[in-house]
Amino acid sequence: MGGFRSKVKKIIFQQDIDTDFVNLPNTGHLNSNTQPSNEKTIAEPTFTNTLTELRDCFDLVHRSFNQDEIHIIYLSSLVDSQTLEWEILSPLREMSFKDLEKSFKQSLFKRQSNLEDVINGILDGNVSMFAGENTYLINVSGVEKRSISQSETETVINGPHDSFNEALKTNVSLIRRRVRSSRLKMIELSVGEISKTKVLLVYIEGIAKMEFVNHIQERIQSVKVDSLTDSNILIQIIDDHQLSPFPQFYTTERPDIAVTKLYAGKIIGLVDDSPNIFCTPSSFVDFFESPDDYNQRWIIGTGVRILRYLALFITLILTAFYVSITTYHYEMIPQSLLQSIMQSRSRVPFPPIVEAIFLEIVIELLREAGARLPTKIGQTIGIVGGIVIGQAAVEAGITSNILIIVVAISAIASFIVPSYIMSASIRIVRFLFILVAGFLGNIGIFFAFGILIVHLTGLTNLSSPYFMPISPTFFKDWLDSIVRGPFYKIRKGQPAQSLMQNDSEKERN
Repeated sequence: MGGFRSKVKKIIFQQDIDTDFVNLPNTGHLNSNTQPSNEKTIAEPTFTNTLTELRDCFDLVHRSFNQDEIHIIYLSSLVDSQTLEWEILSPLREMSFKDLEKSFKQSLFKRQSNLEDVINGILDGNVSMFAGENTYLINVSGVEKRSISQSETETVINGPHDSFNEALKTNVSLIRRRVRSSRLKMIELSVGEISKTKVLLVYIEGIAKMEFVNHIQERIQSVKVDSLTDSNILIQIIDDHQLSPFPQFYTTERPDIAVTKLYAGKIIGLVDDSPNIFCTPSSFVDFFESPDDYNQRWIIGTGVRILRYLALFITLILTAFYVSITTYHYEMIPQSLLQSIMQSRSRVPFPPIVEAIFLEIVIELLREAGARLPTKIGQTIGIVGGIVIGQAAVEAGITSNILIIVVAISAIASFIVPSYIMSASIRIVRFLFILVAGFLGNIGIFFAFGILIVHLTGLTNLSSPYFMPISPTFFKDWLDSIVRGPFYKIRKGQPAQSLMQNDSEKERN
């Protein structure tokens, strides 16, 4: 350590940082002592080994001090240059040996003894310092991130308007601001052999059931993929029923919804670089709830929630019912309306099922075009395209004007569902209803509806019934699922799974 007493070597400042980039020679093959296998080898966290692991990186910076006895390595794209200057470069230039020795004992300097931990620390935005035989990591990360803004997919009229972003620490802070309790617990996991993506499982101790926490933790740890880029990919991998069209994990960008789920005894998961959090165990009714239901009078919230379930029925059945009655069941049409339908369809050369599927596909094309184009252009395309195409199709005799009204009502009803993922799943199922109605009529509709109910009741999320509290039935939970009851009637802080156990215990007694 006597070498630290000499003067600090003159270094190149920020304006000359490009000359400090490390460009190791590319030999085209591995070292003779290195085996090209997937097995992890234990290596010392030395300066040379670290440079070898991070070779051929454009943003890799290496600086040396004190006659090459102190080395620092970092990635310029991941560190905050101002923090780097104040916390590391300035002390190394100006402090004496005694001051430097004291700095190494501070909590800012975390000593490491494993090369993999050093590499991961540098990739997280830390600076690696090599002083003699010791290796330290100093956190000076400064990754660019999107500011907290309003969610574009989950808008509310009353209530908070902030949303999660892609920075994991920012998302944790948004939850911490709303849950100021030491009972808020977090489990950090890593997914992806290459990406090493951080996943946080968050729950409230004493409210969430630990068997569910352990279950989701084991399931995530069993995931074997090269990379993970978003939470929506992770939940598809760990789904109980991956062939189902319905989403089984509830996802949201809103911190207020996430905290509400925590207070209800559920577990939420945060994935680094993803603005969406997932919630488990989730049920079918969770996708039809909105924060606006709780931010207004309970009677209004109940009416709006029932309207969503009515919209679900309309978007599934209405177009299929039109195809059914115009193909097989003319006797169900009132006499006054039958004449109008016959006149509307007199010029249409196609059967109702072809006509309906054609219009549904056109509606989906307009929907996707409006979503992918810029906001102002997308709205114009959606409105003008719908009017022009619809009017032209009627005048050309391709479709009837009554079916256009029916398809438009079905499309509007699908937009009432708060969850976009659930809305997309319902639109897919709607095509199946139309096909069955075109071949089997009303009997086919009832048969498809029965199959749908059986499928939903058979789904599970984290081994918890997906269709709860409808099946199995817990009428007390209907006050906060099917309807939005008064707050003094809603039982908060106790998940439905515990209610299931309590009710079963009462039956035994």
